[in-house]
Amino acid sequence: MTAMLPRGENGEDAPGTRALDVGIALLTFSLLLVSFGGIVGASLEQAAVLVLLIVVFGFMYAFGALNMPRLNTVGRLVWLLGLTGVWIVAMIFTPVAVYWVFTLFFLFMRSADNWIGIIGVTGVLAIAVFMQVPRGLTLGGVMGPAVSALVVVMITYAFKVIVRVSAERAALIDELVSTQDRLAATEREAGIAQERQRLAHEIHDTVAQSLSSIQMLLHAAERDLRGTGLSEEELRVPLGRLETARHSASDNLSETRAMIAALTPAPLSETSLPEALERIANSFAHAGDISIDVDVDGEPHQLPMRVEAGLLRIAQGAVGNVVKHSGATRARVTLTFAPGEVRLDVVDNGAGFDVNALPEKPVGLGHLGVDAMRTRARELGGELILESAPGGPTAVSVAVPVDESVAAPDDKESRINRKIEEEE
Repeated sequence: MTAMLPRGENGEDAPGTRALDVGIALLTFSLLLVSFGGIVGASLEQAAVLVLLIVVFGFMYAFGALNMPRLNTVGRLVWLLGLTGVWIVAMIFTPVAVYWVFTLFFLFMRSADNWIGIIGVTGVLAIAVFMQVPRGLTLGGVMGPAVSALVVVMITYAFKVIVRVSAERAALIDELVSTQDRLAATEREAGIAQERQRLAHEIHDTVAQSLSSIQMLLHAAERDLRGTGLSEEELRVPLGRLETARHSASDNLSETRAMIAALTPAPLSETSLPEALERIANSFAHAGDISIDVDVDGEPHQLPMRVEAGLLRIAQGAVGNVVKHSGATRARVTLTFAPGEVRLDVVDNGAGFDVNALPEKPVGLGHLGVDAMRTRARELGGELILESAPGGPTAVSVAVPVDESVAAPDDKESRINRKIEEEE
């Protein structure tokens, strides 16, 4: 029924137990002070022995109470048995010492675990009743200690429950604060990443394409100049200026592309979306010691940068949840290129969970990335579908519409560059 009070790090008792310890100390020293009244009417030898027993009991109690966090179960039992022995001797000299049993009740419940504490309380209760037999046992003499023992057991048990609940609540608050900090950091990172993607997209669609167009126009101007029939000497100066302008536009285009690469998510900066998914899968598979396969259906083609970046982030969140929460041994990531849309599916053979109960989970208990993935899917004009049940499997699917009539930005720039190369 009972359990030892919660402990902190390094085996020390939890801070919440100090109130109980202070209460036991005040009770003990109050009883010892009252016990000095037993000196009245006693002979000098009896008075001296009683004072000695009171001092010894008080010293032993103080020593054990101060060192209790460092004592193991055996050490605590030896200490309690020693206190019990002094108490028994004290009751021989004065009936007042019987009240020390209150301290022993609390100490056995405070120091011992489970049934050991109950046995200790029962034992000292029996001794308290038995020691009254020579003086005449009464109903009050039995009921008093018995009721006191029951009250102490109930008080100690209630206190332990309160301390445990308080410790759990403090741990939950710490976890909530930590989760809130992580969530705020994640939101900041997501906002930064989204702004970087937006800037990369704008720079790509404006500056980079304009510089590519300038290069193409300069090539056309050179062709027109050569078609005028002017001599090489007459063309030397304007052609030189055109060449300088072309080199300047080429250098600026290279710098612009470097800026775009720096702003683009790292896995996409040098590879295609399928290759980036392969890299992410390999990284998570190695970290989580599970098997993650990546399949591509349909004819792969380049997508708008924001679509590729969004699908990549959704895949990272889904695969991250698989590794952290599912307990799966295998997972599969499928990227499907279909007419008018692109679909991403992440399926695992893990333990699964109740999808309907997911919104009711407190923050800090997992699956925090689902809302972020849904938000990214909506921003891309798509919808994220989550399917799971206790016992598994779990499937995350997102379909994003793609307008096939609008070429991807990189396709436009590549077409311009090919024209420039053909003219050269």
